[in-house]
Amino acid sequence: MDAYSVSEITELIRQNLEGLFPALTVEGEVSNCRPSSSGHLYFTLKDESAAISCMMFKNRFIRMSFEPKDGMLLKVKGSLSVYAQRGTYSIVCEEMEKAGDGEILAMLEKRKQRLAADGLFDEDRKKEIPRFPKTVGVVSSPTGAAVRDILNILDRRAAGINVIILPAPVQGNEAAEIIASRIKQANQWALADVLIVGRGGGSLEDLLPFSEEIVVRAAAASAIPVVSAVGHEIDWALLDFAADLRAPTPSAAAELVSSSREETIDTINYLKDTLCETIQSRIEKARLLLKPFSLRDLEYRFRTILQPRLVRFDDAKETLTGNFRNRIAEMRRRLDLTKTVIEAGNPSLIFERGFSLVINEKNGKALRRASELKKGDRVTIRPFEGFVTAITETTGTILEG
Repeated sequence: MDAYSVSEITELIRQNLEGLFPALTVEGEVSNCRPSSSGHLYFTLKDESAAISCMMFKNRFIRMSFEPKDGMLLKVKGSLSVYAQRGTYSIVCEEMEKAGDGEILAMLEKRKQRLAADGLFDEDRKKEIPRFPKTVGVVSSPTGAAVRDILNILDRRAAGINVIILPAPVQGNEAAEIIASRIKQANQWALADVLIVGRGGGSLEDLLPFSEEIVVRAAAASAIPVVSAVGHEIDWALLDFAADLRAPTPSAAAELVSSSREETIDTINYLKDTLCETIQSRIEKARLLLKPFSLRDLEYRFRTILQPRLVRFDDAKETLTGNFRNRIAEMRRRLDLTKTVIEAGNPSLIFERGFSLVINEKNGKALRRASELKKGDRVTIRPFEGFVTAITETTGTILEG
């Protein structure tokens, strides 16, 4: 039975696919977006049931007016290409534009740039999260799964910690104003040592209240450290940049603000025992190393180590000094040669040796040949000093030899 080789079947696939799709437009959500060190862009376009690899060459990527990021909906134009060595296919993109949520992302990007310009995202203004807070404030929906997760984790890791729920809707037109109001109230009455502001996952539109300017500014102005806990790990909101700490999920936020008391005590005891054992071990090792040596022997060993290095240092110094001397001498020779060349081309020195410049007064040009003059032409002769005018009587050629 005849069989195709891997190269043959791959070549057939390549010819058919690339021939069938020389130009196509595909729309999907971006994931695994990663520019390479060479400047090319690699990413995946996906929908609910499929995904396809894409790439854009550097010369196209650098012309883009925006930077693709995970979660964006894009519409790309390009051609289908088969990579035979790996047996894969991908879209080589020539153009791309935002689609669907792209308008929301563009709006958020403009807002992000404006708020960043106001210094709300600066790292130097962020506050440290207390490791053992007495009271944790939670700004979220009191009936949401996020609050239940936070309470369960705080109870398990730090039993006895006080939790204050500051209820607020987490989506809808009124959510942003109420969330910002709860942050301000917590600061006004010093209700907590740290605030967790967030919700569970949702669509890009569901998370928009946590990107509203009023919420971002309230978090940035909060004297109480703020932990942003919006959505799942892949989700994001502008609150993430203004908060003092960003947690990938509400559960993670609860863990970040509640160091386990028992784990901390166990860690301290372990570190104490390890430190004592390490110090004792090093003392014993030092005693064993010092035991066979006297002070005189130590001085001898030190000199044995130091002497070769001093010799190498002296040799290196002499070599360096010699190289500098040779370099200076070479530069002086070049300077003298340059001076000689310059002096040789100095017109003043040529005139001083008895040469003169003859100028035809008719055209003001320097005379090179006697044939350029006629009888009666006036000339000006410029020797080393002064000038002489003369009228031509005869011209001729000087025969050499």
